[in-house]
Amino acid sequence: MRLDDFDPSDNVRDLGSGGGGGGGFGLLGLLPLLMGRGMGCGGIGLLVVVGLIYVAMSGGLGGLTGGGSQAPSGATSGAAVCNTEARMFSCRVLASTEQTWEKLFAAQGSTYRPATLNFYRGGANSGCGQASSAVGPFYCPSDQGIYLDTSFFDELAQRYGAAGDFAQAYVIAHEVGHHIQNLTGQAGEVTRQQQSLGKTQGNQLSVRLELQADCYAGVWAAQNRQYLEAGDIQEGLTAANAIGDDTLQRKSQGQVAPDSFTHGSSAQRKAWLQRGLDSGDPAICDTFSGAI
Repeated sequence: MRLDDFDPSDNVRDLGSGGGGGGGFGLLGLLPLLMGRGMGCGGIGLLVVVGLIYVAMSGGLGGLTGGGSQAPSGATSGAAVCNTEARMFSCRVLASTEQTWEKLFAAQGSTYRPATLNFYRGGANSGCGQASSAVGPFYCPSDQGIYLDTSFFDELAQRYGAAGDFAQAYVIAHEVGHHIQNLTGQAGEVTRQQQSLGKTQGNQLSVRLELQADCYAGVWAAQNRQYLEAGDIQEGLTAANAIGDDTLQRKSQGQVAPDSFTHGSSAQRKAWLQRGLDSGDPAICDTFSGAI
């Protein structure tokens, strides 16, 4: 993917290493509960890349929102923090998403408020509590921040076979998709409904939320098709396939438990990413009406 035409976004911060104290609950301790018994920790990093802990952080399955620490006092911000190849690419992806969603929101008479991309190493404090890089990239609705340790991209390629710059861009665009859901109120509505539902029904709503974020990632790519190169779309579809709940469960526990899905099957993830790619219209991403 060629993004050299984009200046890196200024909406970025470097939180440094380790994170520090922090409030809220330990995110890693909650993940096994969210993932279901027997899943093991083999899929933790990749599951979260597509927002597993988003629902927990927004209150849907245990309520982590509130009580989290903000960025350490030594955090730096601005495009100067885009000081490695992986960071520079991520900053340009973010800039591209900002331009895309500003245009799409304006077409609907709304104003887009961008998210902040927070780089960290090892661990970080967010508005949703403290997190280790082991949980993978995530979005925190309470501070409208995306948190990313770029070493995850190496794991994405080496452990899960999802290499390529577009696979990396898909990670960020998906998390921006959760930011869109936060801005539109869709995420809050899902959280509200989950409070009165059982685990299986709550999981089903989580799946619809995640598939919508996949579709939004596809919309972003379609709106920037002129920057795509040969093989990019296949890289994205390969990544979507690798993070399907059925694929991850089969690898980690040898069997598939559909009632425990929180993100959707590999086929669903690819289908909704492709749907966004084909249309470039966020209106097509209504995963809450009808079958998915």
